Amino acid sequence: MAGGPWGRPSPGRDFGWLWAAYAASALGTGLAFSAFPLLAITVLHKGAAEVASLAAIGAAVGAAVAVPLGPWVEFRRKRSVMVAMDLVRCAALLSVPVAYALGRLGLVQLLLVSVVVAAADITFGAAAGACLKALVRPEAMVAAQARLESTTWTATVVGPPLGGALITLLGPVATVAADAVSYLLSAAGIRAIRGRESYPEREERTGARLGDLVEGWRHVLAHPQLRPLFLHTVLVNALIMATAPLLAVLMLGPLGFAPWQYGLAFAVPCLGGLIGARLAPGLVDRFGRHRVLLVSGSLRVCWPVGLAFVRPGVGGLLLVMAVQFALITCIGVFNPVFAAHRLRLTETGRVARTLTAWSVSGKAATATLTALWGVLAGLVGPRAAIALAGALLLATPLLLPRREAPTDTCSTPGLTRVSER
Repeated sequence: MAGGPWGRPSPGRDFGWLWAAYAASALGTGLAFSAFPLLAITVLHKGAAEVASLAAIGAAVGAAVAVPLGPWVEFRRKRSVMVAMDLVRCAALLSVPVAYALGRLGLVQLLLVSVVVAAADITFGAAAGACLKALVRPEAMVAAQARLESTTWTATVVGPPLGGALITLLGPVATVAADAVSYLLSAAGIRAIRGRESYPEREERTGARLGDLVEGWRHVLAHPQLRPLFLHTVLVNALIMATAPLLAVLMLGPLGFAPWQYGLAFAVPCLGGLIGARLAPGLVDRFGRHRVLLVSGSLRVCWPVGLAFVRPGVGGLLLVMAVQFALITCIGVFNPVFAAHRLRLTETGRVARTLTAWSVSGKAATATLTALWGVLAGLVGPRAAIALAGALLLATPLLLPRREAPTDTCSTPGLTRVSER
């Protein structure tokens, strides 16, 4: 396989097609950022409670629907599943501009599309993880994950402003249509992968179907390295996301920031994610995977408590941007190293179920803590609730594994790799 920058192993040409597919869908997602809440508010004239329910119910029900799909994905050809999920998401999203053009768009349709897209997102992610493990050699996995992470943050920076311009020029459903087209481009990229994919063999055993539903959680919770990582990442992500609406209420309400200032405070720091992802492979080469995982995982939780001290004016805006930049930079380092480490520790025959269980648990935890922190903010105020979440985050590094995992023995591919010579 050809070498990458600074002699680092290259993930390979087939990964390039997978990366291109991911970039297309990530840009589409960035363009359509907050498109459904925007449609609910500006087109359907719905209130805050209905808009919040659209986000919460869609994600929660979609996660529940995805639970039985994990075992189904495990015993199917992964690239076929990925193409199918791209087409499902494309069709679901295209129904929105069609209904809008016919004057039939309603909140129920947006909710159903949200459920379908959420379930397809989880299913696609599970299949993509198994596909990535088969396509990319273990020594190049961090570099591959870093490229995907860089793409995510790049799309987050450029997508929403471009989406806003697209809506201004072409109307409120333009970004939804663009997102739908991005999934067609993603499907085309996946189809271009050349490596042959074998059909996974299913073990014959009594009650396999019922057991498969919980196999992902069973594997994670029984694994001495995956269990602490699972608890750490699910709790950290949920606590960070639970404070996002509270900070919006605080900044746009009592502190008097304008909407453009609020958007600026969260758009610019996303450049830190791009920087962190670019740094991750080099840091792993120099300091080792476990040390980078431990240090970046610990550093990323040090910053959110600072958001409790935001004040009005330019100083407060700069404080939010500085805290978010530091947080997202650490996340940009942690995420690709963590994702590569998780695949390394998961057997090929369990990847889809493990990633499904992980994703479903994360969405459920985020929905639960967001609701709890909303109630808490009503009792003690948003600033105190943000401070409590920040304080709890400071304890989460205790969940990170202190010992390095043994050498990986779970790297049997499910796809035939085509190496570059």
